Amino acid sequence: MKTTDKTEHTPAGAAGARTKPKVAFFDFASCEGCQLQITNLGETLLDVLGAVDVVEFREAISEKYDGVYDVAIVEGSIGDSHAEERLKKIRERSKVLIAYGACACTGGVNGMKNGFQLDEIRQYVYGKDYKLFDSTPTRPVHEVVKVDYFVNGCPIYPPELIEVLKHALRGLPYTVPDNPVCAECKLNENVCMYERGVACLGPWTKAGCNSWCVNNGNICYGCRGEVKNPARNAAADVISKYNLKPELIAKKFEMYNKCKEGAK
Repeated sequence: MKTTDKTEHTPAGAAGARTKPKVAFFDFASCEGCQLQITNLGETLLDVLGAVDVVEFREAISEKYDGVYDVAIVEGSIGDSHAEERLKKIRERSKVLIAYGACACTGGVNGMKNGFQLDEIRQYVYGKDYKLFDSTPTRPVHEVVKVDYFVNGCPIYPPELIEVLKHALRGLPYTVPDNPVCAECKLNENVCMYERGVACLGPWTKAGCNSWCVNNGNICYGCRGEVKNPARNAAADVISKYNLKPELIAKKFEMYNKCKEGAK
């Protein structure tokens, strides 16, 4: 099941006039780094907690909740039938579902599994008893259930998550930026990584992170997914000017985007 980047909704929790919206965090196949970004929000986290009622969040609390979630925030990709079944149950209980992090939005690094035969990977990981362990091709969340909002990145850019959560709670649409990271780099007056002799995926990657990695001296790794309509002529000029091999760029992009078909 697929959805678009732009959706409109009834405000989460609108039915309960004075009760705080019930928000829950869930994790599937991932490093859980995006959940750690939530706990790293500092004082902003206190503002978030003042506006919502966090009823499940394995990284921070042990409580479980058996009611309806106004907003479910899901990290991680789906890589076996058990995860698929669990995700569908979460979706059934959720008014709004947010996929956050590269694993949830594009399949992330877990998608590299899809470049191998499943039995080969299972045997490598589990040894001689590999047939006892279920495994399916890696899929982003929206290929299993309907997703209402996306927060791309590895890890997520905290200000963007706060912005998306505000939109979700108010029932407003949020559009994932579809211009390249290079646009944000220029606004931040960064020296282009290519001028430093380093291959960077900024020309092909969706913005929205405020060129976070490049601001801190690193390259863009393409963790936010590919822009839908990359400036192909400009990208070709970059590849030609710096004598890059197109296959090198493609391989670099696969680290987060092996599940590229249908990625958001």
